[in-house]
Amino acid sequence: MSGEQLTREIGRSGVKASAVGLGTWAIGGWMWGGTDEAESIAAIHASLDAGVTLVDTAPAYGLGRSEEIVGKAIAGRREQAVIVTKCGLVWHTQKGNHFFEQDGRPVHRYLGRDTIIYEVEQSLRRLGTDYIDLYITHWQDATTPIEETVAALEELKRAGKIRAIGASNVNRSELEQYINTGSLDAIQERFSMIDRGIEADLLPLTVANDVSTLSYSSLALGLLSGAIGPDRVFSGDDQRKDNPRFSVANRRKAKDFAEAIRPVAERHGASIAQTVIAWTLKRPGVTFALCGARNPAQALDNARAGTLRLAAEDLATIETAVSAKLAKIDG
Repeated sequence: MSGEQLTREIGRSGVKASAVGLGTWAIGGWMWGGTDEAESIAAIHASLDAGVTLVDTAPAYGLGRSEEIVGKAIAGRREQAVIVTKCGLVWHTQKGNHFFEQDGRPVHRYLGRDTIIYEVEQSLRRLGTDYIDLYITHWQDATTPIEETVAALEELKRAGKIRAIGASNVNRSELEQYINTGSLDAIQERFSMIDRGIEADLLPLTVANDVSTLSYSSLALGLLSGAIGPDRVFSGDDQRKDNPRFSVANRRKAKDFAEAIRPVAERHGASIAQTVIAWTLKRPGVTFALCGARNPAQALDNARAGTLRLAAEDLATIETAVSAKLAKIDG
């Protein structure tokens, strides 16, 4: 490991951040079996101390809970953090299309100007800041033209409330429309060793247009971390409890994969999770890798991935293991 955190620019915005980012969905508690605020704050502090500046959150993560915890954690340390949050999943209005229920409240997809202006103020309040570094449309809204959405985001940027514009969970047509506005700095999409569809679909467009890509679920909800064995029991509202991808058979395959790449990890003095994250950051077009952590130990383990530099032979070994072991994972 080099000892230096890899940093990259978010599109052409001039905003730079650590290539490894802290994802805070789990910190919000929803679908992760609750949250421990003190441990969550300690995890964020550990990330910042280790040079991880990119901190990703969203209002939908616990109906504001994640943003509130991030806000408490960055109090007095705002200049150290590059904050990413989102808009477009709303529970204060019935506009748009119903998406899901959370804590008995209907959450809708809606990206009209009125709700974006409302949402940014709520996020700024919860985060305890007067600007957001990267503001992302969380899920797309078929009822609002993308041009209207981007115009609202451009308005916020001119006002100094956001520094860069992003979109998440887009298809190719939506991405093309965002790019055509000339204002898109980044997309955030699910990507991992077992979720690689965007390599053929979206990444050629982002690379050609200097748009950054933030990968989420880089460790496939922990399946690729090397820490979830066949005997692990998921409880409560943990989304993995009934997820077929986390079947005992699939966890055995993931364990076999971890053993196959262990020599690479050991050669660098790295963990399996660090090796997987470092591989992710070597994929053409993947600019940032978001990794969840709920305590300082997990945060530090992820942070060290930003100092790991894999050689060509390491990547070849990993690709062989991906093809041989992970191609068989279903669900």
